[in-house]
Amino acid sequence: QGSVFSAIGRGINSIISAIAHVIMAIVSAITTVIVTIFNVIGDILCCRCGSRRRSSHRSSRSRRRGAL
Repeated sequence: QGSVFSAIGRGINSIISAIAHVIMAIVSAITTVIVTIFNVIGDILCCRCGSRRRSSHRSSRSRRRGAL
């Protein structure tokens, strides 16, 4: 009887482990997609801010050169 219960316990344990691995893979994929989306949004915002700052620096430099 002990071996029967042991076999049933191992089977249940392997099924739960497989389900847990699938859930972990799904959560990992979803997390990767969300992080990628936020990285893209951050890159877009930084590029816009950077281009504004760069353009203002360029115009101020050209004004300084023109004044000199």
